[in-house]
Amino acid sequence: MSAEMKNTLVESKLLRDSYRCVKHASGLTVFIYPKAEMRSTYAVFGTRYGSIDKVFKRSDEAKAETTPAGIAHFLEHKLFESEDGDAFGRYAEIGASANAYTSFETTRYLFSCTENAEQALEILLDFVQSPYFTKQTVEKELGIIGQEIKMYDDDPQWRMMFSLLRAMYHTHPIKDDIAGTVESIAEITPEYLYRCYNTFYNLNNMALCVCGNCTEEEVLALCDKMLKKSEPVEVERVFEEEPDTIVQPLVEEKLPVACPMFQFGVKEAVTGAHRTEKDLAVTEVLLDIMASDSSPMFRKLLDAGLVNEASFSYEYFEGTGYGALLFGGESGNPEAVCDAIREEMARLKREGVKEEDVRRSAKSLYGANVSGLNSPDVIANAVMTMYFNDRELFRYIECFSEITAEDVNARIQTLFDMDKTAASIIRPLDEA
Repeated sequence: MSAEMKNTLVESKLLRDSYRCVKHASGLTVFIYPKAEMRSTYAVFGTRYGSIDKVFKRSDEAKAETTPAGIAHFLEHKLFESEDGDAFGRYAEIGASANAYTSFETTRYLFSCTENAEQALEILLDFVQSPYFTKQTVEKELGIIGQEIKMYDDDPQWRMMFSLLRAMYHTHPIKDDIAGTVESIAEITPEYLYRCYNTFYNLNNMALCVCGNCTEEEVLALCDKMLKKSEPVEVERVFEEEPDTIVQPLVEEKLPVACPMFQFGVKEAVTGAHRTEKDLAVTEVLLDIMASDSSPMFRKLLDAGLVNEASFSYEYFEGTGYGALLFGGESGNPEAVCDAIREEMARLKREGVKEEDVRRSAKSLYGANVSGLNSPDVIANAVMTMYFNDRELFRYIECFSEITAEDVNARIQTLFDMDKTAASIIRPLDEA
């Protein structure tokens, strides 16, 4: 092992499991999670670069730079291409499945296979480090991504979500579509793509996680062979100040849907500090007590015929400079569902939660997270998500054994603000 390489065993006595975290000499952080009993191998190679990173300042430059909306997503599409063909074709030849996606804060490239794992990993490390952008290929991609943007514009679920985000957020780019707009992507040039690639695809800003039927020796040997050393460059994300208030409490729209759809949000006041593993776990317990299919609120809504089990959902939606509780689903009377959620928020603020409910919920969530450790794709993506948010997977899971009613009740008091709720409702075209 190179003297520049730092190799750490991350282990949990509670979970009786472990994985390796290696700071490679190239600058890349590499996670290796062997699961010898598994037939498949899953790998994800990602960068801390997403759709919200439109304005950034490099540590080696004096001024911040503004780039067109949608450029992170555009770059993800273009990286699969090279002068010799595309990476999808190379994966097909060895029987591996590949994909990629851009989120608000990260871009990830992945593959899954049951054989030829070393070849698949070599392809992944090769094409992500080999940008190839020309005026002709960029212009060709404009039409493809333009069609994708229009397709999402016709998706009621997508429209509803961004309508809600725009109702909650004044300035934060979380309210803007990940793919940008047809107008914004028209500004993208090969020069912009290389500029953003060379800023955010620096290996010091990236991570790799390989999980399943693999060994540490195999993965590190390929890393030694394929990775190109990067000089560290820190990138500061630049955001306008986001007010604590919401923009408007309700947005309504009519689209071709069979049943009214709703999404209800509770905006969180965000401080500069990162949320810890325990912050995340406490909020998950709160949501489980409040809205799971065994909760009093859900049973009441179900008995009244206001929601159905197939569509009702809830999540804690959080990241850099934003955070919200989101509830959604189909309902013949979405206003009544939103009122019921507000009523439950008021009740919980007034009465709090009981210790036995916290223990039951925490045990259930602990079990669900432990069962996820049997799936290489769940493991790899969870390790990456935690890392990019300055958290660690085992520590997060262990937190469920420590949570008390006092923790959850304190969270209720800081999170449940009736003045920071908003709803987005989609109604059928023929509804009066």
